[in-house]
Amino acid sequence: MMYFDNLTLKAFVEENSNFFTGARIQKVQQPTRREFIFTLRNNGETRKFYANITPNMHHICFMSKENEAKRYLEIPKQPPMFCMLLRKYVESAKICRIEQPFYERILEIYIEAYNELSEKIQLCLAFELMGKHSNIVLYSTDTNMILGCAHNVGSEKSRDREMRGNVPYIYPPKQNKRDFLSYFGQINFDLLADDFYGFSKPFAKMCEGQDLETIKDFLELKHLSPVISEDFSKYSLFNKILSGISQESVNSMIDNYFAYHQNKEILSNLKTKLSTNIQHRLKKAKNSLDKINRQLQKEKNAEKYRKYGDLIMANLYNLKEYSKTCTLTDWEINQEITIDLDEAKTLKENANRYFKLYNKSKRSSEKLQELKQELEDEIGYCTQTLYTIEVADDNEILNEIKEEVLTEDTPKKTQVSNIETHEIQGFTVYVGKNNKQNDFIISKLAKDNDMWFHSHNCAGSHVLLKLPNGEEPNDELIFECAKLAKNNSQGANSSKIGIIYTRRKYLRKPPAANLGYVTYKNEQEIIID
Repeated sequence: MMYFDNLTLKAFVEENSNFFTGARIQKVQQPTRREFIFTLRNNGETRKFYANITPNMHHICFMSKENEAKRYLEIPKQPPMFCMLLRKYVESAKICRIEQPFYERILEIYIEAYNELSEKIQLCLAFELMGKHSNIVLYSTDTNMILGCAHNVGSEKSRDREMRGNVPYIYPPKQNKRDFLSYFGQINFDLLADDFYGFSKPFAKMCEGQDLETIKDFLELKHLSPVISEDFSKYSLFNKILSGISQESVNSMIDNYFAYHQNKEILSNLKTKLSTNIQHRLKKAKNSLDKINRQLQKEKNAEKYRKYGDLIMANLYNLKEYSKTCTLTDWEINQEITIDLDEAKTLKENANRYFKLYNKSKRSSEKLQELKQELEDEIGYCTQTLYTIEVADDNEILNEIKEEVLTEDTPKKTQVSNIETHEIQGFTVYVGKNNKQNDFIISKLAKDNDMWFHSHNCAGSHVLLKLPNGEEPNDELIFECAKLAKNNSQGANSSKIGIIYTRRKYLRKPPAANLGYVTYKNEQEIIID
């Protein structure tokens, strides 16, 4: 990914200066610590100016509705302090002009506002887009004193440039570089990147092989043709040095490029958070299952206790009372065995003691089997959920999983995002993309005669074939639905995989089962390769 550079800022300023000049700031919002939205209106048009000062994602642009949705911006009920300061000073204020200091990554918005005494004041809102040093600063142009910053920088962090309220605003230290427009010598990548203003390293790399005059035209923003590479790894103001998807404007290029990477980052972070939660549950369930299996191994002695009791009772009149042991013939294996006795008890009492041990062990074993089934269900659920997280490519799908696994104690919403639908031979086929959708398909959409498909012995989507009016599927339709089930499972890349299918009426959801979990019977299996 490429960072926002000063030449891109220069192009943005030139393209949008007319809209900014004379615009009113209608609303200021701060979704997160480093994201801001300014709603501007000018000449009957309202646009949302977005500023992001995150170190690896710093940029500014006017957001489209589509890209606003990709950024998943949620406005907090209680605005942060700096947001309230901005609302106090700049909401309803008029923008006089915008400027970019010479080849700096700073956008200055000069504002005409009024103070509490209704006196006109001149302010500047400076957007400093400089990686980890990115910031937004509001200062008075009359006094040059800072009114507030998005984040303060104390003297302990920077002796040269303190950034907080009631200190003078000064520009960042000037770089010791030259103006390329007055240069007429030889050029190479290192020279462009290190010695001249206006060249980020990616831009300098793209300029390799171009002649002097062409590069000067670039710096003067001649022949603008914004473009984003097909894989969204790069962007450029000029399609002469980068091929890809043409953009209708500089702003569209910035908005589309960074919204794509923000969405990708949001998706990745949410996947990591959900996967970590589920992997913890899975590890816990597997450890508990190991303990249960070890306990069940011990409980295999239950039958031995019953046999001891039966043998003692069958030989009550052949044995001596109050003995430490007795030796009897086990009729099942026709061998003699020695049984320990409590010499303080009668033979009958010893037999009853073994019967009690048998019943206790049997009850324990039954309880352990129930717990084992619950843990195996939990492991299956976690495995399925990890698969859906891994293959999810949409934040709506992940947010449904988030609602399901991270907010278990809150009421579940019944709505689900758009379920993937296919039309095969005129029949509707649904494919669930997470446990919530899988559950909705089985519980709400399916009728008894509909057919359910699922990968055998591996995680995958529920696939439902709707069969209205008692219609019967042909072999080709079953095969196509089975292929859908394979392609939406962990075995998608396997050479062969079994797909089971049965009628909805043969599915059962156990009480208190996890979302999407069902048992089935009367199933058939088809091998898909």
